[in-house]
Amino acid sequence: MTSAVFAFPTTIVFGPGAVGQLRERLAKLGVRKPLIVTDPGFRATRAFESARAAAPEGCEIFSDVQGNPTETNAEAAFAAFRDRGCDAVIGLGGGSALDVGKIIRLRARLPQWRFADAIPEGEPVGELAPFVAIPTTAGTGSEVGRSSVLTVGQQKRVICHPSLLARLVILDPRLTVELPPKITAATGADALTHCIESFTSPEFHPLCDGIALEGIHLIAQSLRRAVSEPNDVEARGNMLIAATMGGIAFQKDLGAAHSLAHPLSSLCGLHHGLANALVLPAVMKFNAERKPFLYERVGRAMGLANADDECTIRAVESLLRDVGITGGLREQGVTEAHLEPLADAAFADGCHKTNAVPVTRDDLLQLYREAM
Repeated sequence: MTSAVFAFPTTIVFGPGAVGQLRERLAKLGVRKPLIVTDPGFRATRAFESARAAAPEGCEIFSDVQGNPTETNAEAAFAAFRDRGCDAVIGLGGGSALDVGKIIRLRARLPQWRFADAIPEGEPVGELAPFVAIPTTAGTGSEVGRSSVLTVGQQKRVICHPSLLARLVILDPRLTVELPPKITAATGADALTHCIESFTSPEFHPLCDGIALEGIHLIAQSLRRAVSEPNDVEARGNMLIAATMGGIAFQKDLGAAHSLAHPLSSLCGLHHGLANALVLPAVMKFNAERKPFLYERVGRAMGLANADDECTIRAVESLLRDVGITGGLREQGVTEAHLEPLADAAFADGCHKTNAVPVTRDDLLQLYREAM
């Protein structure tokens, strides 16, 4: 029997209109002047105004976070936090805004540390400034994660530390109804990939396994509706919960799809969720050929009567196709010249080390070719 430690400490407030509790809950945390970290696209929405109105008067705003956030974005956000005298951070937006919001608190706590550096071993980090996560996409699960993902140079860097966890998460489906169908689909595919890869990872974490299976169930029920009926608050709420469940589940670890997807974002500029969606079926087929019956429980969670590997993979492909994710990497601008550098970067990425079956650098190259 394996020894393990399980931790699910984050307070989560869920429901339509839940963002209205923001000011009261910040006051209970002793927050006086938070910095809202968001992106320019979301700042132009009605949902942003709703969230801003629920925040304390005098809060500051930083909205220069790009889709695949960079070290430069994080440095600028940190400077805003420091120079404006803020005492907390509100991450408001997709995973990029949440990742930047989380990590600048560590930078404020360790002034000599830089985002490209390893976190100093043995140096006490202590308690960081409070972080409140308000996701407005249903995909990354960053709101419950202990890590931030930044592009440093040409490489995606995952910076992980338990202190990065949010003190509070607010899941308000009304904040997601303006999300365009393509982004709803891509972020939903991200959540699905998190749940499938974490469930099939051979690491021991039965609590995460159960959470991942229920996340898959909610996504199979709700993603099509969230894409086709943007104002369906029930579907939006189910997807927010499922994305958070995916974020909790993948503390167990991920797999080869994520190792393939990370370089597609850092080297080719693809949206992370879309990158996951385009490589996931190829990875599932690769895994199933080497480990039969791997996806039966995934298929049952999706509601399939016949849930063998082949039927489950077809159901995943059908779901992605129904929400408008079609074609392959070539249609996203990936060329044959990209494949060798992509394979090198994918093999350097640690996620494949907990894939359902072992993979080599040549396996990853072949998976890119199949996804073209």
